[in-house]
Amino acid sequence: MTVLLSILIVICTIVVMECVSWCIHKYLFHGPLWFVHKSHHQKSHSFFEWNDLFALLFAGLSLYLMFIDKDVFGYRFFIGLGISVYGVIYFIIHDWFVHRRFKTFKSDNGYLKAVRKAHKIHHKNQGKEKSRAFGLLFVRKGLLNS
Repeated sequence: MTVLLSILIVICTIVVMECVSWCIHKYLFHGPLWFVHKSHHQKSHSFFEWNDLFALLFAGLSLYLMFIDKDVFGYRFFIGLGISVYGVIYFIIHDWFVHRRFKTFKSDNGYLKAVRKAHKIHHKNQGKEKSRAFGLLFVRKGLLNS
């Protein structure tokens, strides 16, 4: 497998993960898996919340894909790597920047401010129903200019 193809697989996986995450968030987290996800919509008294179990699930899938292809560095390895890279991006933007789990990351970047605003729109409704803005990296154009 060429280096260019490997990089393309990682980038495509990151984009697909954002789309899959949107669907999972809307239809599963705010649906039958709400009993776990609701911890993310409630005031937390701990650094960890039950919702963090989803990150462990995706990390496990990523590690599994990389492990089964570790000898040949085939497409599954790079899909797993893309899932891991998406997880790191998600952690930095969502947990660190938006929710401020660590108080060290501030930015006046227009895109990052739009991401934070979109996530605040999502959290405006604390319940399972009537939430909006389920994604993380893709934000409506109107939020970029406000």
